[in-house]
Amino acid sequence: MLDRDGPVPVYKQIADILRDRIDSGELAPGNPVPSEADLEAEYGIARTTARRVARELREQGLVYTVQGEGTFVGDQKAPRVQRKKRLYQEIAEEVAQRIRQQEFRPNRAIPSEKALMRDYGVAKATVRLAVGLLRDQGYVFTVPHRGTYVSSPENWPQD
Repeated sequence: MLDRDGPVPVYKQIADILRDRIDSGELAPGNPVPSEADLEAEYGIARTTARRVARELREQGLVYTVQGEGTFVGDQKAPRVQRKKRLYQEIAEEVAQRIRQQEFRPNRAIPSEKALMRDYGVAKATVRLAVGLLRDQGYVFTVPHRGTYVSSPENWPQD
């Protein structure tokens, strides 16, 4: 249980919980730590707080981050267990779902690279991979110097 009103910041409390899971072997070297989105959902925290958890664990030398893949237990020499899906694929799936639910409408822009970087706490390269995947799937098209827009539904993949 998190003490949201106590003197220890919430991100440090969550980092301590994850450190205990690492020390107990529940999270073994090479295993992915919960993603920012998972931490948000599990602990009811903001994305920036989830980012601070990962930074705290990195500073303690318990984890390392691979751009576009996530954060893993141990040092970079440890072989890592791949997530079922890469981070950029998860982002692309979420944006595609928002498109299908008409949160983003045809011929209207999706959030900018900067907005997606902020919302998902990832690097520009990860966002570009996600948008590239959406483009390859037919969900979006990009207009140089204008942005990326939702394609017409007939261009979307059929389920």
